[in-house]
Amino acid sequence: MSTSMDPAASPVPVSPATSVTRKPAPRGPGARTVAVTSGKGGVGKTFVTANLAAALAARGERVLVLDADLGLANLDVVLNLHPKLTLHDVFTEKATLEQAILPAPGGFHVLLAGSGMVEYSRLTPEVRDKLLDIVEAVRPRFDWILLDTGAGISDVVLFAVSMATQVLVVATPEPTSLTDAYATIKVLATQQDRREVGLVVNQTNRVGEGRLICGQLQQVLQRFVGPKPGQTFKLELMGEVKMDVAVRQAVLKRQLVLEHFPGSDAAQCIKALAAKLLEK
Repeated sequence: MSTSMDPAASPVPVSPATSVTRKPAPRGPGARTVAVTSGKGGVGKTFVTANLAAALAARGERVLVLDADLGLANLDVVLNLHPKLTLHDVFTEKATLEQAILPAPGGFHVLLAGSGMVEYSRLTPEVRDKLLDIVEAVRPRFDWILLDTGAGISDVVLFAVSMATQVLVVATPEPTSLTDAYATIKVLATQQDRREVGLVVNQTNRVGEGRLICGQLQQVLQRFVGPKPGQTFKLELMGEVKMDVAVRQAVLKRQLVLEHFPGSDAAQCIKALAAKLLEK
């Protein structure tokens, strides 16, 4: 990992709008809330989220995936779903929350967002309050809520992440992806005061590549994030997903690799990720 990630050389564009403070941890019994996010698009974030949900469900967990990419949602495309009701209908009170929660392939449930809704591309007080209310309303019904966020560090993305008690950042070994992952993790550490973030490296080419990448990122972050006295920042490798032709086949067919190619390397990697989450 080159020191070009030094913020002095490559500043992270954080506007006042992106300075979203972390929400208090949810109280009482209910789902563990995990945000799955990324620094840039096209790294397989939604693929990881959907298949992780299926892997958790296969172990008897009650799982809800909430599509928190409010402007450019594509979870419905990945799952080959054609919803008549979405978060938009819940927001506008045209449907109840119960009506909008749908069963998905893989044994979990989804709450989908509609694509191209410009009115939700910025974080307004109304959007913020409605998202909070929805997450709190569904927590008692599930063991896990996976928030499939948008990519980057917009105010909507950071707010969605702030609602989670745990964060998984998905990246690929490509330099642009790693640079953007660094920028995202830096913002989460500095703006939301997170001391631990999980990393999932997708499309790895060789054994140990994910661990190497995680170690390199950790070194740069520890140097430049600037933890408070007595604190450390931990970037934990939660999983790596091998480059696998089965993934492309599943995505093109709008299928879960876990269901249709359960013996593939990628499916085994996702199962290992689910097992590690359950252990924490």
